[in-house]
Amino acid sequence: MSPLRSFSRCFYSLTLFVGFLTVPIAAHSQDKDKEQVKGVLAEPDDAAEVRAQIASVEKLMPQLVDRGGALYFLSTSRQHLGETLEALRLLKECLALREGFDPAGSPSLRVLKGSKEFDDLVISVHRDYPVVAQAQLAFVTEEKDLVPEGLAYDTRQNVFYLSSLNRRKIVKITAEGRVSDFVPAGRDQLLPVLGIRPDPADGTVWANSWSEDAARSELLHFDASGKLLGRYAPQGAAKHGFNDLVVRKNGEVILTDSVSNQVFQFDAAAHTFTPLSIHRVLSAPNGVALADDDRQLFVADDLGVVRVDLDNGNTTDVNPGPRSTLAGIDGLYWHKGSLVAVQNGIGSPRIAAFRLSKDSSRVTQTAVLENRTSFTTTPTTGAIHGNDFYFITNSQIDSLNGDKVMDVTKLGVVRIAVVRLP
Repeated sequence: MSPLRSFSRCFYSLTLFVGFLTVPIAAHSQDKDKEQVKGVLAEPDDAAEVRAQIASVEKLMPQLVDRGGALYFLSTSRQHLGETLEALRLLKECLALREGFDPAGSPSLRVLKGSKEFDDLVISVHRDYPVVAQAQLAFVTEEKDLVPEGLAYDTRQNVFYLSSLNRRKIVKITAEGRVSDFVPAGRDQLLPVLGIRPDPADGTVWANSWSEDAARSELLHFDASGKLLGRYAPQGAAKHGFNDLVVRKNGEVILTDSVSNQVFQFDAAAHTFTPLSIHRVLSAPNGVALADDDRQLFVADDLGVVRVDLDNGNTTDVNPGPRSTLAGIDGLYWHKGSLVAVQNGIGSPRIAAFRLSKDSSRVTQTAVLENRTSFTTTPTTGAIHGNDFYFITNSQIDSLNGDKVMDVTKLGVVRIAVVRLP
């Protein structure tokens, strides 16, 4: 299986594995830890992989600008292994920073609900970060089994594109809310479709695809009518998990790879993938945004956001500032000097906007736009249209086991909401 938080889909499905725990509250964690030492409780199948991730993040901590992001990652990872005492210790240290992490919505930590220690932590977080309800319903798609992951707006066509993991297709939505197939299911034998972006130069459409079950990933290219122009994958036997992408003005595609922990530049003419050099190890890179200057690139991973200067290759972590975090971002977008984010890797998902300094090195103001409402059930990505941010509210990504929906009867219609940007 792919990394613990390789993208929102894996974040939800893998952390749901906590079912191997037999005691659900912290009051019994001492006994549970003793049982683990005796070998009574089995570790998860991915224990070795998770421990390697833990070691990597612990090694990175001294150079990270946001300690909270690392602490939360380590807490959820420790709980995934059944190490409740250590998970709680790390969680307390994280929440003491008051950056916005909310363990109430964490699939991996939900096993602790009902214990006074955990519930008191949640009460404190909700006092600092109350419900924010500003979004309104924009569109509804009647197909319940899409399990959408990517959303994009095409200024040329004045339509939205919505990618489907389960149906392995792309639909388009008009400004009036009419939904139709852009790329029908089954026509091109696609893998599950994730990030999607129109090419600003010629109106074609690029999309990432990734099958966990088949351990394959491809970059797809379609013309403006939905006809497949090409499909591309890196050479070699290495595993890849293409996630999100942006398209530069010169046609170059930049995409995140959540399995190989890399960011690739794809040359559309030569059909070659070249990894970007980043100053630190990335942990499941996910969302990616490109500033209007076509030079500043922003890459989100488990631990924060890295800024890349595409002209000179310099990279640095964006400082979130006090009482703020850029960790756990899925969809990431640039809007008038701010980064707009679907932040679903911090526990309870939220939509937030981060105003950046003039040099884009740090956050100067954080605005939570939607928090703990019916519009933040399982959000993944969004799209900016003018001064509005449209986003998937209920991707239902937690219904997937690998590439397959566990129970179709539990799925509802897909809702896309809209919120005005500051």
